[in-house]
Amino acid sequence: MIEVSVEAIASLTQYYDQSLRCFTFGDFQLAPTIEEFEGILGCPLGGRKSCLFARFYPSRARIEKVVKILEQELDQVKQNRNGVVGIPRKRLEEKAKALANQGEWTSFIDILALLVFGTILFPNVDGPVDLAAINAFLAYHHSKESPVIAILADAYDTFDLRCEKSSARILCCTPALYVWLVSHVFLS
Repeated sequence: MIEVSVEAIASLTQYYDQSLRCFTFGDFQLAPTIEEFEGILGCPLGGRKSCLFARFYPSRARIEKVVKILEQELDQVKQNRNGVVGIPRKRLEEKAKALANQGEWTSFIDILALLVFGTILFPNVDGPVDLAAINAFLAYHHSKESPVIAILADAYDTFDLRCEKSSARILCCTPALYVWLVSHVFLS
């Protein structure tokens, strides 16, 4: 478990140059790369296709297979908060607990992994695990696509949003970003 210094991440945002998509410190520029994030996340591309969000969400039937919630119930529990469509984290946690009590470990592990994708890798302040995170999980889990590029793109997108709205929160994969920052500040 990595204890993230919120102050360090907040300080880092002050040096982000949106036009160059990098962090500028005096005379040098620094930008997270795919290769660095592969190492930090422990998920090398190694011939895998990259998971790229293609502007369409997975079908309800495909989501139902993973989360074991019927399509009709998915329609009822699905939320749209501030333009983010997803399934409430609490509902997924309840389903995981029920599956564990029933001894359905494969489905339990799938939902647990989905919660990690939705909470750690693609967090959302409003609570739901959004459909983009579910899409990335399905691409990783079923198609063996690498999420590294999607995670890195989410980090850049978050910094771009922060530049446009100075009050925007940094919600991207902060532990990975913190490890990246520390690895460049403390090279020993």
